Amino acid sequence: MVESFIKGFIVGMGASIPLGPLGVMCVQKTLSKGRLSGLATGLGASLTDTFFAAFAILSLALIQEFVKSNETAVLLGGGLVVIAIGLKIFLTNPVKQIRQNKGGKRLLEDFASAVVMTVTNPGAIFLILGLFAFTGLEVDGTSSGPVITSALAGVFAGAFAWWLILSTTINLFRNKFRLRQLLLINRVAGVVIMFLGLLSFLESIWNIISSYFD
Repeated sequence: MVESFIKGFIVGMGASIPLGPLGVMCVQKTLSKGRLSGLATGLGASLTDTFFAAFAILSLALIQEFVKSNETAVLLGGGLVVIAIGLKIFLTNPVKQIRQNKGGKRLLEDFASAVVMTVTNPGAIFLILGLFAFTGLEVDGTSSGPVITSALAGVFAGAFAWWLILSTTINLFRNKFRLRQLLLINRVAGVVIMFLGLLSFLESIWNIISSYFD
């Protein structure tokens, strides 16, 4: 169970680190309202990511069978989606977003807005599945209750640990943090994500071409 928790922790943190819309929101809440607001946002994201992880675990065999049977289509569609996400991140100006979205919401509203934002991005479940494979976390619906529970606890702990680190760091340097640095981070992340999507897309094209010569 300890191993499942540790691997789940890595999955949770790995799924949270990319600086996407939720990262921008957490930074914005922390800068405008303080650490507790950033933590409330992170808590909403952490709980939703844990829900996605539970769904992935309970339906892992079904998802794996679907992906195996439709590998080329999944690579093609997934590659295009990832490229689009990377392009959107690249073109988004987080500095402008943060300055436009400053406001005085309550912590519960911060929490709810993070949940809604995460739920409307179900592609996160595929990232979590990929991290399961990367960490070698072998858990599915047939695993014992304690193993599943420890894995999900690890996912939540890892995700929330990242949001705690991010909000605490931003809060410590609130008066010195340069918002324009986020633009560079977003562009680098966007390029990396587009590159990974392009690799998936090219692999699907190669599979299609190869099928004609088999």
